[in-house]
Amino acid sequence: MTRKTVRVASYNIRKARGLDQVRAPERILAVINGLNADVVAVQEADHRLGDRPAAIPREMIEKETDFQIVDVATSGASLGFHGNAVLARKSLGPTQVRHITLTGLEPRGAVRVDFENLPFSFIATHLGLLRNNRRKQLGEIRDASDDARPTVIAGDFNEWRAARGLEPLHDRYTIHSPGQSFHARRPVAALDRIALSNGLQLKDAGVEQGPLASRASDHLPIWADISLS
Repeated sequence: MTRKTVRVASYNIRKARGLDQVRAPERILAVINGLNADVVAVQEADHRLGDRPAAIPREMIEKETDFQIVDVATSGASLGFHGNAVLARKSLGPTQVRHITLTGLEPRGAVRVDFENLPFSFIATHLGLLRNNRRKQLGEIRDASDDARPTVIAGDFNEWRAARGLEPLHDRYTIHSPGQSFHARRPVAALDRIALSNGLQLKDAGVEQGPLASRASDHLPIWADISLS
């Protein structure tokens, strides 16, 4: 049967440290498995010090999920680039990865992945804490996308306002906030977003608010179903 939708997701896992201050990578993976997503952008997938070791062991992901770890890391110890990792169903076949270094007062980045069996590029990112930096970073992400190919941008946009700070994407993208995803204990802000370029249609979207997700990280994961018909 021809696939009619693709589910993408985004999750800031806070280095697998839950609200109980316990680092529990198996708990994060259980939440991710429950999203039933095809592609997942993961933020804070690596620790920040030293050689930035992965917050979730690779062998645990391979054993406990059906996801492939897309090879975006520049260090053998890490899962991601500037903490941004991408998990994808093995059938999708990643073909190309592009690293996007973002300017700002703090180290930030994004990764663009193209897949053999998806009709769009997927960009995973974690934007900075200052709005002026975020505007510049979104412009850099916009410039790194291919105008001839549909693109999905997913990640922690770190923007508390609904109508400010996202202007660099407005000419080509529709930005969706599936719901309030931060703080997991008492969600009050839609920091996590998914942007779809012109031509891509959102079918449904939401925030995972189950009891496990509500304590696994300080962010709740978001998801979106994109229509391919």
